[in-house]
Amino acid sequence: MAKVLVGLSGGVDSSVAAALLVEQGHEVAGGYMKNWINAEGIPGDCPWEQDIEDAHAVAKTLGIEFRVIDLIDAYRDRIVEYLVEGYRNGITPNPDVWCNREMKFGVFLDYALGQGFEAVATGHYARRRTLADGRAAILRGADPNKDQSYFLSLMTQQQASHALFPAGEMLKPQVREVAERFGLPTAGKKDSQGICFLGQVKMSDFLSHYIPENPGEIVDPSGKVLGTHRGLHLYTLGQRKGHGVASPREGMAYVVVGKDVAKNQLIVGWDHSDSPGLYASDCLVGNLSLLDGPFDRPVRCEAQPRYRAKAEPVEITPRDDGRADVRFLHPQRALSPGQICAFYDGGRLLGGGVFEEVRK
Repeated sequence: MAKVLVGLSGGVDSSVAAALLVEQGHEVAGGYMKNWINAEGIPGDCPWEQDIEDAHAVAKTLGIEFRVIDLIDAYRDRIVEYLVEGYRNGITPNPDVWCNREMKFGVFLDYALGQGFEAVATGHYARRRTLADGRAAILRGADPNKDQSYFLSLMTQQQASHALFPAGEMLKPQVREVAERFGLPTAGKKDSQGICFLGQVKMSDFLSHYIPENPGEIVDPSGKVLGTHRGLHLYTLGQRKGHGVASPREGMAYVVVGKDVAKNQLIVGWDHSDSPGLYASDCLVGNLSLLDGPFDRPVRCEAQPRYRAKAEPVEITPRDDGRADVRFLHPQRALSPGQICAFYDGGRLLGGGVFEEVRK
């Protein structure tokens, strides 16, 4: 049995993770990661006070120790600054993936190990296995509709070796049933949506506090001016709505197909497979984090270019600088610099990296 610190978020999944570990006989404590408090004038509605109350109620029900760990400074430095700088530089970052690497299994894990815990558990829908050689492997969650292994794709082997995902062994309805069986106060609580510190606030409204609007031209792939945008950071590749350009054709729609940062131009085209810039096969991936160590030769596997996307076959050619050229065998829609590319061998997560360049 192990001494485990469970990241109690105030939701049902982490609550059930704690309950199952207690039932299995582990020495369990609950820890709420206090990452963000809405500052005056900064949009966001993270319900952290209610979440702490719910997490504390769960710990009390289970009879385990509960503590609140203040990680606000680290979260601002490692996640919020990364998010804002990414958008400022014209890319589309994924703060959820970085939060798992830098916070839950970074700062929070370091805290846990320093306090004498042997592992950190979360409510992620993923599964962890120990291989014959002692290394940790991460598999897709048992529930294909809830699988969250994509969000763990930048974890290191050291982090994975101290991670537990009890809820990932079950389907979501089973998790609710377990919560009811233990009488957990979060049994009927709705799942949270989006990034915690934003809540129901739009990303564009949040970014407006940090990045001033910088209007420029909206053009088609030929350079024809179609309208005016408010700032490149407010748009993402593949975006169908909200760019302000109406389609002159019945049944067709303009989508964002590119950004020319030098000219401050937003490029839109038709939403179909032949639209210039919308689909791509070749890209450069950096910030690689691989559970089995770096690629030392060309590899064929599957890659998932975004959450909820299907994993597609790819050919990976490693570079001497630690990055890799990735070629999708089938063109992919709206591959975006800053987003995460997760690599799989069937249902096993190999690791992931960040799209740095996308070759149209």
